[in-house]
Amino acid sequence: MKRQRLGDAILSRLLGQAPALNHYSVESVRTPMRDGVRLLGDHFAPHTDRPGGTVLIRTPYGRNLLTSALNGRMFAARGYHVLLQSVRGTFGSEGTFTPMAQEAADGLDTVAWLREQPWFDGRLATLGASYLGWTQWALMSEPPPELRAAVVYVAPHDFREATYGTGAFTLGDFLGWSDQIVHQEDGGLRRVLSMATAPRRLRPELDRLPLTGTARPVLGGKAPWFAEWAGHPDGDDPWWEPYRAGSALTAVDVPVLLIGGWQDLFLDQTLQQYTTLRDRGVDVALTVGPWTHLQVGLHAAGLVARESLAWLDQHLAGGAAARKSPVRVHRTGEKAWHELPEWPPPSEPATLHLRSGRRLTTIAPDGAEGVAEFRYDPADPTPSLGGRTLTGSMGVKDNRPLEARADVLVFSTDPLPTAVDVIGSPVLDLTLSVDNPYADVFVRLCDVDPHGRSHNFADQHRRLDPAVPAGEAQRLTLTLDPCFHRLLAGHRLRLQISGGAFPRFARNPGTGGAGLAASRHTVDVAASRLTLPVAVAPPSTIR
Repeated sequence: MKRQRLGDAILSRLLGQAPALNHYSVESVRTPMRDGVRLLGDHFAPHTDRPGGTVLIRTPYGRNLLTSALNGRMFAARGYHVLLQSVRGTFGSEGTFTPMAQEAADGLDTVAWLREQPWFDGRLATLGASYLGWTQWALMSEPPPELRAAVVYVAPHDFREATYGTGAFTLGDFLGWSDQIVHQEDGGLRRVLSMATAPRRLRPELDRLPLTGTARPVLGGKAPWFAEWAGHPDGDDPWWEPYRAGSALTAVDVPVLLIGGWQDLFLDQTLQQYTTLRDRGVDVALTVGPWTHLQVGLHAAGLVARESLAWLDQHLAGGAAARKSPVRVHRTGEKAWHELPEWPPPSEPATLHLRSGRRLTTIAPDGAEGVAEFRYDPADPTPSLGGRTLTGSMGVKDNRPLEARADVLVFSTDPLPTAVDVIGSPVLDLTLSVDNPYADVFVRLCDVDPHGRSHNFADQHRRLDPAVPAGEAQRLTLTLDPCFHRLLAGHRLRLQISGGAFPRFARNPGTGGAGLAASRHTVDVAASRLTLPVAVAPPSTIR
């Protein structure tokens, strides 16, 4: 007990939590599934006469000391029963791991087992980040009657959308994730070595074509799902059905806390979850910070723990209100938090025009502006730098090395006379033609400071329709990442246009089959424009 008290005291201090309220015990349990497979988990049982309910956490990443501390001990020390369960085929749980597709049935079977436990009082909440959030959406597709609340961090409800939503395979993230899963149960030094060598080991596999043959050597046949994902690009393919849990957004009616990051790869889905639940009248709260996917579990650990516990205390244990406002968002650029009644706040559209001389201005062209061109070569693909990724380069980066490449167009404003707050999703109406119908386009917005440092805050990738004949003008409407960003006075706004972002997105080989072929992109400058949702304020001219 002394060691438990000391550990809980240290954890409480690190996370900025009030001291633990009670002792608890931990017991290994095996939960039977309908097919006879048994899943291994840890039951954290609080020593109290008035438990707050039960928190279910289902994970493929093991139940190590850190996971146990943040997802088990913290809640058990404050009156909650916790079942921390390893999903099928991982860390002692029987069966074969099939990512995402297995979790709906196994989640329901786990709740059925909970109903039979003498310590379960009928009050259930779910909690967790990333894959742990996916397990929640899978369960909430058929919400059990015992469910009282959910806390979901940086998690998708539609894995097919996360994989192919831009039309191109999200290659770097899901190859890296698959490699992590293959090696995560390696012991000690082997695990450290696999992590340290991952960039070098994976690079040849990222370059390998065709895509469906990617990763067989590096994954050693231990991640068959990766080739299956790569081999099913068609969005209408019923094969993807087990990977889609969007029905949960219309089925669930319990209070849901959503936590995301402006540089998280699942940000768009987090905001879709919020909007759908809010529009249905569900009690939903939203917190979005200046984080990447991994930073939510590291830099934001204290904030996440405090908000999660407050949500459970209110909606599972019947305590005080958890929040002052439904929405709490961090404005990047300003580096400040804001409490809002809903997202997004009111805005007005501000139109910026692409002009000759690589300018971006609110002044519309009064004549021909000509064209801007670049050549994309899949043998030397435009690299990805930062952005909403899970692996490799991620988050906000200085984009000057990218902007110096010949295959990247940039259009910039003059220094802004006043601050401009972008609050929502910018939209680029882009008119271009390509001399090869097999081509992609990648666009990005950057905040350029007075020293010339160019920091990304929103982007979008699109695989073009190869049915459009070569040379024919295409008018694309590209909706960029949602953002809450302040461009300070004296800064410039910059628009990038390129033909890809590799290996974040699989390169377009330019052939529709074997081999590689370059493409020349021609942008009709006068026929293209950028629309920013900006805070309601007196208008100003951006030249």
